[in-house]
Amino acid sequence: MNIMQGKKGVIFGVSNKHGIAYAIAQKLFDEGADIAFTYAGEVMEKRVRPIAEEMNSKLIMSCDVTKEDEVKAVFAECEKIYGKLDFVVHAVAFANREDLQGEFINTSREGWDLALGVSAYSLVSICRNARPIMNEGGSVLALTYIGSEMYVANYNVMGVAKAALESSMRFLAMDMGKNGVRVNCLSAGPIKTLAASGISGFSNMLKAISLKSPLNRNTTLEDVGNAGLFLASPLSSGTTGEVLYCDCGCHKVHASIREIEAMNAQKEA
Repeated sequence: MNIMQGKKGVIFGVSNKHGIAYAIAQKLFDEGADIAFTYAGEVMEKRVRPIAEEMNSKLIMSCDVTKEDEVKAVFAECEKIYGKLDFVVHAVAFANREDLQGEFINTSREGWDLALGVSAYSLVSICRNARPIMNEGGSVLALTYIGSEMYVANYNVMGVAKAALESSMRFLAMDMGKNGVRVNCLSAGPIKTLAASGISGFSNMLKAISLKSPLNRNTTLEDVGNAGLFLASPLSSGTTGEVLYCDCGCHKVHASIREIEAMNAQKEA
């Protein structure tokens, strides 16, 4: 189909071949997109550079999203190489491990500032610097999670950060819309990625979610890659300010028959 043929963009946050950002990048590349990549630090460069080279990237650049001058430098370089951009993917999130465990009430002020700065304010900074070089009809896509709107065990301050990200997205959609650029969030169901390995009890969560799901399964990277392609491409030309859920319908189900039967069977055993 090559729906992204001739389209150029940058992805912030690809870290390995087993994550959501990579799945989206692969779909965009397969559909003809020209993609720039950023990384944070030498360790991440060793992971990201081979991925970028496999996708024939013209730009692989260091960027700490908490530093405005580095974000600005990425888009200045993008302009030199690509001229205008058609899409930006924000897949950046971070919180201290200790702020993801135990009670949320014990979140440190430093941990709060760090999580919201890296995970939410960075979208504002990225949009501000991207806007001058975005083509009309372009798209900004940010990754979020259901923990933004309901309690998820061991998600804690990251849930607050994702809520801030989603709220920021709606305001940014209005600002960027003046230039004909869409801004949306993609909320994926839980997937076994390296990032998810930091969440205590994640395997049990996957089992519970598969029971809840109307599709009777967990979300796959293929599912999320396709959803990301939709939001980044002209296929979603009339969609902005939205959170698109790609979670096999789990966010719409309180408790499924399968869940209840499993709990009853456990009690009987």
